[in-house]
Amino acid sequence: MIVAEPKPYRQLYQLLAGVEKVLIVGCAECVTVCLAGGAREAGILATSLQILAAGEGRSLKIKEHTCIRQCEWEYLEELENLAQDVEVIISLACGVGVQFLAEKFPHHWVIPGVDTKFAGGAVAHGHWEERCGLCGQCLLHRTGGICPIARCAKRILNGPCGGSQNGRCEVKDNPCAWQLIIDRMTALGRLEQLLEIEEEKDWRLARDGGPRRLIREEVSL
Repeated sequence: MIVAEPKPYRQLYQLLAGVEKVLIVGCAECVTVCLAGGAREAGILATSLQILAAGEGRSLKIKEHTCIRQCEWEYLEELENLAQDVEVIISLACGVGVQFLAEKFPHHWVIPGVDTKFAGGAVAHGHWEERCGLCGQCLLHRTGGICPIARCAKRILNGPCGGSQNGRCEVKDNPCAWQLIIDRMTALGRLEQLLEIEEEKDWRLARDGGPRRLIREEVSL
């Protein structure tokens, strides 16, 4: 899932200088799961902004709504009436949702209410870690299900590097991804597969090739 972190309330409040009417839009998908931008967080943000405004004697009218997803046009239709009389929309979705909202409502100023961090998952309650580098050419079958793109600080495809010591990365507090890969492949009885040199990666399939698109003709209309 996409993991995000809420922006500080005061930082968002400062962006609302001179604004009287705001719509806060939550997203019921990834940012709800990582406790950053769901209905609960939209309510907390609305209350926090109103408290800050009241402290300055300001009138700030805030509406809240949480969409099933902000990254699909059909779920944004329900915002049409809500957005009519507001000056600013605060999106609590990831950066994708923010851009969809800005495109859907081009005459509104859309503000991101969260910072999009990475693609990952929860390893403990309140603890998320990056697991996928979104490289466009998955090689997890060759590394025992451990991603060297996301989990190696240097994104090394044939590792480990000289900075790995006692199973730890030279980057503070991180395990060496390649030590994890070696341990996993050993446990699987497939360590010899790591002797095969992984060829130079085609980074055009990742972000280096510009904005990416995926078209599946069998489901396209």
